[in-house]
Amino acid sequence: MTGGNRGIGYAVAAELLRHGCDVVLVSRDRGRGEAARAALTAPGTAGPRLVVGGLSSVRAVRATAEAIRELCPRLDVLIHNAGLWPSRRVLTEDGLEEAFAVNHLAPFLLNHELEPLLAASGARVVQVGAGLYVKGQADPERTPTGLDFHPVRTYADTKLCNLLLLPRFAERWRDAGVTVNAVHPGVIRTGLGDRGGPVGYLLKAVKLLWKSPEAGAGPVVRLALAEELAGRTGLYFNLEQEEAPAPVAADAELAGRLWEQALELAGLERTPPPARR
Repeated sequence: MTGGNRGIGYAVAAELLRHGCDVVLVSRDRGRGEAARAALTAPGTAGPRLVVGGLSSVRAVRATAEAIRELCPRLDVLIHNAGLWPSRRVLTEDGLEEAFAVNHLAPFLLNHELEPLLAASGARVVQVGAGLYVKGQADPERTPTGLDFHPVRTYADTKLCNLLLLPRFAERWRDAGVTVNAVHPGVIRTGLGDRGGPVGYLLKAVKLLWKSPEAGAGPVVRLALAEELAGRTGLYFNLEQEEAPAPVAADAELAGRLWEQALELAGLERTPPPARR
């Protein structure tokens, strides 16, 4: 699971450990990752394992994927939880807007890099989304480099990009038995989007009314483990309720453009879907 060292990711990791799962945390910061691993390790247990790896560049994602492959000979569930909600436009070493790189391109590339492992076990892929996607306006010409950057809407844009590609991954992996679903876990009180200034103070005040990370973990864990969801794919869940995505996330032509663009940005070749197990 990416982004498992704090917030909802930490709560999801704790719940998965309670279910007896072998959990691997992916954290870009070794200190925070080790602290989370120690806090999650109950007396007499091995606790979660840790991969230190970044998601903000193609180079970093490939290195992270390699570390996961070395540590995990088997992968049953991949949870894309890491997210970034920036207050200003920052470009990565690849020249991409940072939230676009972390929230959208990184999961896309990680899915492809780990595809053989996912197919070998008929794994589940869980994309932690956000209901704010309905406010997104993904523009393949401007969003990747942040030419349309907005301190609130850019996050929504990246979450919309994720959801637009959900049916594409579901179809690609159907014969291999790999499922992929997205979930909005609710409005969660985490550090995501924290910032200074008047907007920051207002956001902190509003967050007091939001759900705790522990309360938001349930819908994510359900997609990872629930027997009744075995074999179901390409679905969007608002909490635990399956629902059709809003029309803005059903633009097949835009999804196709984003898919081809992501292949190019990630330096990936067009390859056939993985074979049936």
